[in-house]
Amino acid sequence: MTLIGATMTRVEPGRCTIELPVREELTQQHKFVHGGVVGMIADSAGGYAAFTLMPADASVLTVEYKINMLAPARGERLVAVGTVLKPGRTLSIVRADVFAIDGAREVLVAAMQQTLMVMHGVSDERV
Repeated sequence: MTLIGATMTRVEPGRCTIELPVREELTQQHKFVHGGVVGMIADSAGGYAAFTLMPADASVLTVEYKINMLAPARGERLVAVGTVLKPGRTLSIVRADVFAIDGAREVLVAAMQQTLMVMHGVSDERV
């Protein structure tokens, strides 16, 4: 997240929002934000949304996701919103939407569904 300049701007139980100012370094040949970057902020927003509902002694790990790119990711910033659809003891199902914001214009550019694993007894601290 630090590498691309993304910031977690809102966290509440079962929901997380991540914002990313668009910069040229994050774009591909057509000047749209690269799909890998769009997937990265969607995955992070979904993962942290699920993490908010996990036990204090657990960590989170993405098992899989499917993302649909719906429109070019271009504008002033991208906003990824992760929402838990079904929390579980072992697996949680999450939806993450990514919006491109340009002034007052907001466009849904990607929709993701992901499965996340609850890693019981695993610290989330970096070694």
